[in-house]
Amino acid sequence: MLKRKAITSFVLAAILLTAVGCGQKNSADSTDKQGADASQPAKTEQKMYKIGISQIVEHPSLDATRQGFIAALKDAGITEGTNLKIDYNNAQGDQTNNLSIAQKFASSDNDLIYAIATPSAQAVVQQVKKTPVLFAAVTDPLSAKVVSNLDKPGGNVSGASDTNPEAITKLMDFISSNFPKVKNVGLVINEGEPNAVVMGKIAEDALAKHGIKLIKAPVTNTSEVKQAGQSLIGRVDALYITLDNTVVSGVDTLLQIAKDKHIPFFSSDRDTVEKGAFATFGFKYYDHGYQVGQMAVDILKNGKKPADMKVTVPDKLDLILNMKAAKDQGIEVTEAMKAIVKDKEKNIIQ
Repeated sequence: MLKRKAITSFVLAAILLTAVGCGQKNSADSTDKQGADASQPAKTEQKMYKIGISQIVEHPSLDATRQGFIAALKDAGITEGTNLKIDYNNAQGDQTNNLSIAQKFASSDNDLIYAIATPSAQAVVQQVKKTPVLFAAVTDPLSAKVVSNLDKPGGNVSGASDTNPEAITKLMDFISSNFPKVKNVGLVINEGEPNAVVMGKIAEDALAKHGIKLIKAPVTNTSEVKQAGQSLIGRVDALYITLDNTVVSGVDTLLQIAKDKHIPFFSSDRDTVEKGAFATFGFKYYDHGYQVGQMAVDILKNGKKPADMKVTVPDKLDLILNMKAAKDQGIEVTEAMKAIVKDKEKNIIQ
């Protein structure tokens, strides 16, 4: 009897030891699997950025400003269709549309708003109080009340002004020095655009120092530009336009007048010179937009705040001449004019 009990106890002990061993093996296997899983890199979803763009109207300078901005984002790895969604809105020059776009952005979940041109920037700044806002193609951010300080804007807004007052003064000096027969310069202007008013005043003051008078032909919309230009024929010796969105949108009619009547035509932007105006002191709006795009990258990727980002202005000004326009407008381009151009390869347009 005792012998049978001993055998039974031995068998039970053996079974128990086998079970414990299997348990330890299973536990080890489980630990190994967990360790292997833990060693695999965790999959993270790519950040999807959302940017709202408000543009007051379509014309070459503003379109180039938008394209440069998007290019800067792409170069930093923020690409539309991959990790970027753009809500692009064009007000078509209508202030009601402009306000509606800004109001929509105020309640959106965008990561950043980009406002192109003074009217767009003004509306967005009034409506959007939390989302970071960057502006471009704004002539005078202070007088437009887009920001209150250029060096430290504060709040949620910063960007780049497209005007260096020196560019206007240089252009007026150029007219005075190289066109001695010019006594009156005609300006087609929408005085409802603050940027146009500011630039017109700078031009008027600069011309007055040379005894040249600025004669204005006011418009309220693009359809009036042609008639305003025609009203200046016989009254002026040259034409000039500012960064006036209303006027630039209808500039083709003014270019035709300048060609038909052999009137020298000067502008405040390179794009209009490339299109047919004779000269400006300026820069490329694509580069202007690219600069603001780099600011956007700093905000989106590096956590910078618009409040601490200085508002920039163009600092690389050069005389830009269109040689074909000169021929069309009856202008003799002298060696003295060409000598002013720093980058002759890029800025003397054949």
